Amino acid sequence: MNNLREIAICLAATFAAGILFVNVYTSIVDAPNWGRDIPASMEATRNYWVVANPGTFFRIFSPANQVVTLITLIACWTVDKRVRYYLLAALVLAVATDAITFAYFYPRNAIMFENPMDGNTEAIRTAWKGWTQVNWLRSAIIAIGLFLDFAALLRFAGKTGR
Repeated sequence: MNNLREIAICLAATFAAGILFVNVYTSIVDAPNWGRDIPASMEATRNYWVVANPGTFFRIFSPANQVVTLITLIACWTVDKRVRYYLLAALVLAVATDAITFAYFYPRNAIMFENPMDGNTEAIRTAWKGWTQVNWLRSAIIAIGLFLDFAALLRFAGKTGR
């Protein structure tokens, strides 16, 4: 049973790490390109994202991260109080990240990538600037969740003599 718990914690950390690095990639590579020459750069992005966009990835892996972390929390509930608290905090941060995404990022995504662009250049530029700045905060929150997953793994390993 401890092997399965250890695998579950590793999976939770793996999902969180994947989300973190894709989010950082978006900040370092995608977002600067979006804002390079608004509105032309936004039009190019819209044309590129005809089939899929970063949201395609996050709509799959963010809920998967939450489910894996919840299952891990349940599986490790009786192992150790600290392991439980680390995993619970990681889960809360994963859910909070999605809440921030829905409340803050989705409205800006609509302005940048969905709404008509005619005469909307300043609104697009403002949305892009806000998106770019706050995405680093979102990455920091995800990183803290990842740290908590690793803290749970290390504590689990120490408790089980692994």
